[in-house]
Amino acid sequence: MWSFFSRDPTKDFPYEVGDPVRGLEDRSVWTLHRGKKRGTQDEVSIFLFDVNKNSETLFDIAKASLKKLKTMRHPSLLHYLDSCETEKFLYVATEYVEPLATHIENMKLEGLQRDLFLAWGIFQITRALSFFNNDGNVKHNNVCLYSVFVTLAGEWKLGGFEFLTAHGQDTSSPLPIKILPALEIYDPPEKKDPAKLKSVTKCSSDMWGLGCLIWEAFNGPLTNQPGLKTVDKIPKQLVTLYCELVSANPASRPNPADIITRCRKMGGYFKNDLIDTMLFLEEIQIKDKVEKGKFFSTLSSYLDNFPEPVCIHKILPQLLTTFHYGDAGSAVLTPLSKLGKLLDDADYQKQIVPCVVKLFASNDRTTRSRLLQQLDQFIMHLQNSTVNDQIFPQVVHGFLDTNAIIREQTVKSIVHLAPKLNYNNLNVEVLRHFARLQSKDDQGGISLRNQAFSIYIFNPYFTSLAKDRSSPEAILRNFKQTKRKYCLAIPAEIWTSNNFKKFETLERNDTSEKSAHNSQTSPVILFRLHPALV
Repeated sequence: MWSFFSRDPTKDFPYEVGDPVRGLEDRSVWTLHRGKKRGTQDEVSIFLFDVNKNSETLFDIAKASLKKLKTMRHPSLLHYLDSCETEKFLYVATEYVEPLATHIENMKLEGLQRDLFLAWGIFQITRALSFFNNDGNVKHNNVCLYSVFVTLAGEWKLGGFEFLTAHGQDTSSPLPIKILPALEIYDPPEKKDPAKLKSVTKCSSDMWGLGCLIWEAFNGPLTNQPGLKTVDKIPKQLVTLYCELVSANPASRPNPADIITRCRKMGGYFKNDLIDTMLFLEEIQIKDKVEKGKFFSTLSSYLDNFPEPVCIHKILPQLLTTFHYGDAGSAVLTPLSKLGKLLDDADYQKQIVPCVVKLFASNDRTTRSRLLQQLDQFIMHLQNSTVNDQIFPQVVHGFLDTNAIIREQTVKSIVHLAPKLNYNNLNVEVLRHFARLQSKDDQGGISLRNQAFSIYIFNPYFTSLAKDRSSPEAILRNFKQTKRKYCLAIPAEIWTSNNFKKFETLERNDTSEKSAHNSQTSPVILFRLHPALV
């Protein structure tokens, strides 16, 4: 029984502590470590406090910040998972992140991608501060490069709750004393000027911190406060706001909610394609079908300018959720195909292929048409078994569709499907439908043109018997009852020189047709005159 009470508490902590992560050093009471969840091996971050190496005061600060982290929930705040306290250590598990200071130092983004990444990050921290100051009526008091963390999805999360206080909690000293000397550089000027303390607002200290964060995002770690006067690297559309944030007068610093409103207007710093996209995805469940359709139709054109981590870990999961549980339908196919190119094969099979299979099973003509048109963008990622067992059985319905466009697109799709089809599907099923279309399709010219083109492309995948069935002679004989003008639709490059000779021989033997057409209008001559005719 006594062993139960003396057992190691970490046995119930479902996370393993890994290697330390640099970036916080003397600017936090915590040390940051990599971690993994036991069983799943999912990556997490572990914030560790060493009880023996720190003072009791710092231990109290660490426990207080943990309590606040547990209770504060917002998309732009560091996400708490679990915690554990022992005699030696205090462990806190959060979503996997890295310090913003380290992320920016190692960041390889350039140009527009870098600009959008920084704007999106600053927006998220501003939104988090609005939540603190306006909704929670609390002050963070520690906003800087070292209290912000970046997720795998490129999202900025506000942490560092060590000095968080309720507004009006202590009127005699509205700004807390920071135990760590390295953080004193971020103290607002009113902390040393009692006369200005009367002008302090519920958000003035955090807005000063936001100004410091903006400066560091474009310049690197702040080494002295006079450096804040240098604005050369800060975007021009942000300079005016930045100067307000680092104003010596606390009362003149804006409210974070007002900052968002101002900067979200046309031409504002927060008005760009990435932030527009992310905000739309956050509210996609309340958008109507027309709004979603318009959004998905333009999304693909923006993706090349977005940072890859944001595309893979944020936008793609949102699109997949919308596809599986919403009414996005085939509209999501184009951006999904584009995002799929960023994935490795294993992730593509896991995330994208199930969507493609589900779309092929749809009876909606618009969906089927889009799939057939865009088949070349994802066919290389589909396994042969998937194509034969799940895709092809749905595609063949298109041969029998009453819509001529669907039938035509179905024929064209065989060009891309052929290399992955098994013997029966390719040499039996496909040719059976081709033969039916040749003899019964009321738009034979269109079908003949595309069948001939398809046969030309995938001929190597047929058996010798199938090749005989798809030879020029066979096609011509199947079209004995078809008007000769349809034959003009076959491009000349489909036939080899030997095939031309065979075709000419067949034409000469076709006495019933020859009397009605002179040599100037024979298909062979016209093929040679118009080699690009399709």
